[in-house]
Amino acid sequence: MLENVLGWIDDNLPASLDRLFTLLRIESISTDPAKAGACRQAADWLAGELTGIGFDASSRATPGHPIVVGHHAGGAPHVLFYAHYDVQPVDPLELWTHPPFVPEVITASDGRKQIAARGASDDKGQLMTFLEAARAWQAVAGKLPARVTMLLEGEEESGSTNLRPFLEAHRGELAADAAFICDTGMWSADRPAITTSLRGLVGEEVIITAASRDLHSGMYGSAARNPIHVLATILADLHDDDGRVTIPGFYDGVGTVPPAVKRQWDELDFDAAEFLGDVGLSVRAGERGRSVLEQTWSRPTAEVNGIVGGYIQPGFKTVIPSKASAKVSFRLVGEQNPKAVSAAFRKFVADRLPPDCKVEFISHGGSPAQRLPIDGKWIPRTASALAAEWGQEPVLMGSGGSIPVAGDFKSVLGLDSVMVGFALDDDRIHSPNEKYELASYHKGIRSWARILAALAE
Repeated sequence: MLENVLGWIDDNLPASLDRLFTLLRIESISTDPAKAGACRQAADWLAGELTGIGFDASSRATPGHPIVVGHHAGGAPHVLFYAHYDVQPVDPLELWTHPPFVPEVITASDGRKQIAARGASDDKGQLMTFLEAARAWQAVAGKLPARVTMLLEGEEESGSTNLRPFLEAHRGELAADAAFICDTGMWSADRPAITTSLRGLVGEEVIITAASRDLHSGMYGSAARNPIHVLATILADLHDDDGRVTIPGFYDGVGTVPPAVKRQWDELDFDAAEFLGDVGLSVRAGERGRSVLEQTWSRPTAEVNGIVGGYIQPGFKTVIPSKASAKVSFRLVGEQNPKAVSAAFRKFVADRLPPDCKVEFISHGGSPAQRLPIDGKWIPRTASALAAEWGQEPVLMGSGGSIPVAGDFKSVLGLDSVMVGFALDDDRIHSPNEKYELASYHKGIRSWARILAALAE
């Protein structure tokens, strides 16, 4: 049966592209209030497409843009599939070489065929790979191999404000055995990947105040405490000479990378010098003895994202400021507790505060890391399906960033998330001239058809 489904996908690729182009023409920019109607149009179109292939689907109103939910009866297991239909703004428009909402297939200089449009890669093309795989199974077999619930969001690019309340309100309806998220990428153009871990995040703002007002540096210099000095010293103390974070208890719960995954990372064709060279750097920082992939995929961080203090306008002003502030973020891994990290950082600062200074903290939120067990049933079945399609084992990647919906699925629905996507690093998501490889789209559909079959085995 699977071979017939794959053949149907190949034979119907032109019609599949036409449907994707219809969705890409809809200007569903969630951050632009003027595009609210377009977001509703995209949601309604998707609900209609799902209904047409046997889903019980509808576009659900939220205080923001609609969320599309569709249910398709089937056997075990029951999987929840997530993607988003909203897109980023297109500014600056003058940098586009083609109209962003007039999709077309173009030929790159190396001969590769590419789908060019805003949202082609992030995330409409990715979304449609799964929808078209479901369409193929319905057309050939009259049903899907597994029971599927589709959850398609319209506010991912604008903060997902209404997603978590929606999950909480529909917890029973959205219950499943596992979640699959298609908003990630490949290791390379010909090697697939499964993202098995996401780093969490803690954001803190620290404000140190010394004198009651800004002071003349000639009259008060050396005699008065300078909060910039205080803040700079504290921030410098965050790391030791080996690049490790010095906050007591910071590494509690970090854990280790499974040996099999570590071996795979070590064998990857990854050039750390090129990675840094692309951004004008040549010397690796961070924890001594750790590879760049380890550092970005599996180790926690403490980074200073901004510092403000004193006179920063053009020209010169001899002032000792009253206040200095910094924004500090922590990327978390393993079982690190966001609240514990926040509390430890605040104590770290307070313990180093000299007399005549006071400190204020502003929280910018926190979320835990996510790690999917690689020895469960979801990863091996998904990996075998991807290997069958692409001819080589998928990379079990970590992600240096965070995908908040994965955390919401875990905390609200109790679901682990398998993250499979077919985007490439050069797809220019969020930038002018976004594209999606035609091979990513075509083989992405075939991959999901195989994954659905493997999950039901």
